Amino acid sequence: MLRVARWYLSRLSKATYSTTAGAPIVPTDPAEYCRELVRKHDYESFLISKFWPASLQDSYFAIKAFSTELAMVQDNVSVATLGAVRMQFWRDAVRDIYAGRPPRHPIALALHGATQRASLPAYHLKRIVDARDEELRTVAYPTSEALVAHAEGVASSVLYLLLALRGLGASESLAHAASHLGTAQTLATLLWSLPHHASHRRLPLPLDICARHGVQQEDVFRHGGAAAGIDAAVYDTAVLANDHLLTAREVFNASGERVPAAAMPIFLAGVPVASFLGQLERANFNGFARSLVMRDWRLSWRIWSGYYRRKF
Repeated sequence: MLRVARWYLSRLSKATYSTTAGAPIVPTDPAEYCRELVRKHDYESFLISKFWPASLQDSYFAIKAFSTELAMVQDNVSVATLGAVRMQFWRDAVRDIYAGRPPRHPIALALHGATQRASLPAYHLKRIVDARDEELRTVAYPTSEALVAHAEGVASSVLYLLLALRGLGASESLAHAASHLGTAQTLATLLWSLPHHASHRRLPLPLDICARHGVQQEDVFRHGGAAAGIDAAVYDTAVLANDHLLTAREVFNASGERVPAAAMPIFLAGVPVASFLGQLERANFNGFARSLVMRDWRLSWRIWSGYYRRKF
């Protein structure tokens, strides 16, 4: 297995990439690679990109593609060892990006370009890698607090990088709002992906909430939305997500001001969260409802409206 892991790492570091099948190329356009990855796998962030200044969009997509790539590792590897190897590749890539020698991977090249255009703390990139690496070894989150800590690593860290990209990284109030928004994002994402996780025999809801309502993991894996107590557990998790979303909003409401115009593209991430939580409520907190897989056709308008009202 160790020999396989070393071979895989060697192949990964030397690979060429393409956004079109049958046309392997050296990644001469990392920006387009990142843009297409986000469009395909994180459409909400793709919609939000329209509200970023043109001069920062390549860097925005580099950060979001990095986050997306790492988030997909769990489902893209069949052997845990290979997942760990991929995480080590990205851990080394972050080190090499800041040393001025990025590996020949389009996301790494795009991130290197982003670090040349803005002061992006390497700490946050490393934290994302570490959080996703830990995720590979996490069977379940024992408490709500453990899940919130995970959210800080995988989602809030992305928002901190985006604040830095806009030159707003020194603002404690914006960082505080971003911390809570990132938690709300992660919780909403886990709720949305509950059927997918259950089909892979994973239960992403905190075990303390599940225990409160008598939820049995095997029951969820076998019966999905018909499992005893699952709707109540979904409700409690959704309330937790909404509480963090409201706390993020309150940072601005408390001062009677709207979100600063420069920060609004970052906090637009709250719009899809609010949209999904509304869909979940209309489905009576049935996390397995088919209506939840339907994309909100009004989301583009909601994002546009939020941007111009400077609210999320």
